[in-house]
Amino acid sequence: MTFMSIFPFSAVDLAVDLGTANTVVFLRDHGIVMAEPSVVTMETIDGVRRVRAVGADAKLMMGKTPANVQTIRPLRNGVIADLDVAEQMIKYFIAKARKLARTRMRGSPEIVLCVPSGSTQVERRAIRDAATNAGARKVWLIDEPMAAAIGANLPVTHPVGSMVVDIGGGSTEVGVVSLAGLHMSLSARVGGDRMDEAITSFVRRKHNLLIGEATAERIKIEAGSALVTSDQATSQVRVGGREVVRGVPLEIRIDQRDICKALAEPVSQIVETVRQALEHTAPEIAADIMETGIVMTGGGSLLRNIDVVLAENTGLPVRIANDPMSCVALGAGRALEDMSYRGVLHAV
Repeated sequence: MTFMSIFPFSAVDLAVDLGTANTVVFLRDHGIVMAEPSVVTMETIDGVRRVRAVGADAKLMMGKTPANVQTIRPLRNGVIADLDVAEQMIKYFIAKARKLARTRMRGSPEIVLCVPSGSTQVERRAIRDAATNAGARKVWLIDEPMAAAIGANLPVTHPVGSMVVDIGGGSTEVGVVSLAGLHMSLSARVGGDRMDEAITSFVRRKHNLLIGEATAERIKIEAGSALVTSDQATSQVRVGGREVVRGVPLEIRIDQRDICKALAEPVSQIVETVRQALEHTAPEIAADIMETGIVMTGGGSLLRNIDVVLAENTGLPVRIANDPMSCVALGAGRALEDMSYRGVLHAV
C-alpha cells in the first residue's frame, strides 16, 4: 500500500481551523486563503429556514436581528453545538476558499480539521459528520496543540520536548510534543469567550450596564490586559450599552485597571492549566522545556501581558509565535502537504 493510497491528497484539498470564534482555511498549494468569524445568520420566512449570511457579514448582525432572524455561533468551547448550522458554515467556507484561490473543484475535497485534544469521540465524530455532510470526500483530524506546534515552527519531529499553549475563543489547549507525538495535553474550556463574559458580568455588576458580545470583545481588544502597567493605570475606555434600571441607552468610561481585574479569573485558570501540564510532564521533556520555554498561539495570546504573567508564574521563558492566530491552520496545512507529518493525522 502506497502513501498516496492512504493519504490521497490533491491540489484542491483543505486544512481548516474550525474555531469557536474564527475559522481559518488553508488551501493546498495556496496557503491561508481566508479567515472569518465562525458565525452564521439564519432567517426563517414562511416556516422555511435558510442561511442569510456567514462569517464577517453575519457577525455584523449580532445583537441587531429581528425576531425571524437568528445569529448563531455553531461551535462552543471548541466543539460543535449545532450540527446543521456547522454544516452550512463549512460548506460556505469551502466554496469561498476555492473562489478566492480561483481553483476549480474536481470531485469532493479531502479536509484536515483541527480538534481540541480533550474532545470526546462523540464530539470528534460530530465534526467529521459536519464536514462530510458539507461535501468532504474524506476527513482527517489533527489535535490543535500539535497543529499549533507545527505552525509555530517547533521541532515536533525531533527528539526535543516543546510546549505550546493555544488560547482560542472557546478553549485553551496545552500540549507537550516530541518525535511527532503529543506526549501530554490538557484542555480547559476557558479562552477569549470566557474573557468577554467576564467583562460583560463586571460591567453589569459594577456599572448596572448591559453590553453585548461585540462590545465586550472590543473592550478586551482595546483595553484588556492580564497585568496593568504604570502607563495603563490611568487609561480609560468608552463603553455604550443599556442601563439595567431605567432601560435607556447609556455611555460610560471604565478604567483599564478595572478591566484587568475582570479578566483576572479567566487568566488565572489559563495559568493553572499550564502549571498542571508542567506537573504531569516527563522529567526529560521538562528539562528540554526549561531551555526552549513555552510558545503561545491563538487569539487569546494577544491579550496584553499574558505572556508576562505566564512567565512569572512558571519561571520559564515565554514567547508569542509569529502570526499566532494562524498557527493552527498553518500547522494543519503543513500536515496536509508534507509527508513527514503524516503520523499526526487521525481518521475517526
